[in-house]
Amino acid sequence: MSPKPQSSLLTKRRFLPYFLTQALGAFNDNVYKNILLIFIAYASAHTLPLNADLLINLAAGLFILPFFLFSASAGILADIYDKAKIMRIVKLAEVIIMCCAAIAFIYQSYLSLLFLLFLMGTQSAFFGPAKYALLPQHLKKSELVSGNALVETGTFLAILLGTIIAGVIANSDNSRYIAAVSVILFAILGYVTSLAIPPAPPSQAHIKFHWRPWQQTRHTMKIAQQDKIIFQCIIGISWFWFLGACYLTQFPNFAKSNLGGQASSVSFLLTLFSIGIAIGSMLCDRLSHHRIDPGIVPIGCFGISLFGFGLYAMTPNIIPVSDSILTFVAQPSLWPVFISLLLLGVAGGIFIVPLYTLMQQRAQEDQRAQIIAANNIWNAVFMVISAITAIFCLSLLHLSIPQFFLLLSGLNGLVLVYIYFQAPDFFWRFVVWVVTHTMYRVQHQNLNNLPQQGGTLLVCNHVSYMDALLLAGACPRPIRFLMDENIYNLPLVNTFCRACKAIPVDSNDRKSVRTAFALVASYLENGDIVCVFPEGHLTQDGEIAPFMRGIDLIIKRSSVAVIPVALQGLWGSYFSREGGHALLKWPKRFWSKVTIVAGDCVHSEATNSQLLRQQVIELRGDKR
Repeated sequence: MSPKPQSSLLTKRRFLPYFLTQALGAFNDNVYKNILLIFIAYASAHTLPLNADLLINLAAGLFILPFFLFSASAGILADIYDKAKIMRIVKLAEVIIMCCAAIAFIYQSYLSLLFLLFLMGTQSAFFGPAKYALLPQHLKKSELVSGNALVETGTFLAILLGTIIAGVIANSDNSRYIAAVSVILFAILGYVTSLAIPPAPPSQAHIKFHWRPWQQTRHTMKIAQQDKIIFQCIIGISWFWFLGACYLTQFPNFAKSNLGGQASSVSFLLTLFSIGIAIGSMLCDRLSHHRIDPGIVPIGCFGISLFGFGLYAMTPNIIPVSDSILTFVAQPSLWPVFISLLLLGVAGGIFIVPLYTLMQQRAQEDQRAQIIAANNIWNAVFMVISAITAIFCLSLLHLSIPQFFLLLSGLNGLVLVYIYFQAPDFFWRFVVWVVTHTMYRVQHQNLNNLPQQGGTLLVCNHVSYMDALLLAGACPRPIRFLMDENIYNLPLVNTFCRACKAIPVDSNDRKSVRTAFALVASYLENGDIVCVFPEGHLTQDGEIAPFMRGIDLIIKRSSVAVIPVALQGLWGSYFSREGGHALLKWPKRFWSKVTIVAGDCVHSEATNSQLLRQQVIELRGDKR
């Protein structure tokens, strides 16, 4: 695999114009929205048509409302028309809206600006399904995680920069005129970059569009619930936006009432959170080795709970006094809060990227945009619920903001428990990947020989006690292992084995062997990957003993793909039997180089145990 897939994507025409277009869109949305909110907050009462607080809440509602009204229709349009063309039309509409907004800024027409904010929300609602549904068409499957990581990074950094620039513009001389020019300029830049996006042909060009918002919304929501995993991804993404809205909404009062900061301190907190999400998004791509790995999701979820609790626990009891942003940042008592907030963002980035990627990859091509639309609707629902939750907890229950953060951490802990029980094998596979890649310098060769779907039998040499863990962490699909019953029942190992549905076998018990082989055949027929160490025990001398007869029985019973695999470099490592007891070898070769090599895929009818043994020996070479 390429070591820098992210940077290489930014040099490709099939990604760079798209990336710039979506980032500029998020940037301009936040420039416009935050300038409007600042103008309303600091305007004289007689210049406003309504109360300032009412107008601010109305603005937030008007921006979200279009996602309820138009997302379903936008998803259908993105499935039946070219997605790149839709993005260009939407960006052109943004230029027109911003031209109107410029006039409204100059004449301080707040009702017009609110209506135009509704139109900005509308164009965002139409932009979203096309934006996310286009990625799988322009990127290879192996690039999807990197692409989504860059998209999330660009989006949150654009939101951050847009918020900061809005504050600078709103507090400058001639702010109305600068705002008018700025929003037009940024909209034009977004439209220009959209012109370079390559075509993304429709998946359902034969369907005729009819404007039926209510029926289309019901239909779109129903489509999203047909696949359980897709729907779980949507709810997970929406939960992230629920938490994000809860935290971001409280930052102003948290900075003022609990941290003793000024107005500029809010921007600093937002900066930490946004940079954290950007780091987490990029780190997710590195941790997953540029592949779709749902096992990362519970890791991110755990981090959200841990560092959310950190915000509560690290908030000082005695509020420090800060008269500037420099003194605020320099307060030693606040550094644990800053670190917790940064790491909370990192955990959020790790949590969200695999969910977006898995949702895109798993969705059928002719329904992908509608599923993205359903995701946008659920996101909006959860963001509204977040506002209601905050009002209930802070106003009615009279919780402090740190106590509210503690409640969010606890609620997210319940989500973590749910995620674990839904997919424990993905979680344990990722933990195993982290452990094995920490203990060894692991390299892979030809793992792309493993089929992306369908029953597959892996046949591998057995060199150390770490063999199954290394293979489980390296394979992009879950592996079901046929394991010696004594090893299966070891403490801690048993937890991993049960979660990953390993198959215990006692080679001295015929009934146990028959039961195990029946389970192997069942898993293979269900399209799983099953790994067999045919020797049945660890090698005593590094050599590959003749395979047991059971491998031929498995091959005859199941007509599936068979792949020989070799582990190089483990002989002599800490957990092998070379040199006697493992403790005698500490720290000999603890950080040794290990290579996992996959051979060519063959059909079960064209091979047998002896041929497979010879292929494994050839793959292993002299690197035992």
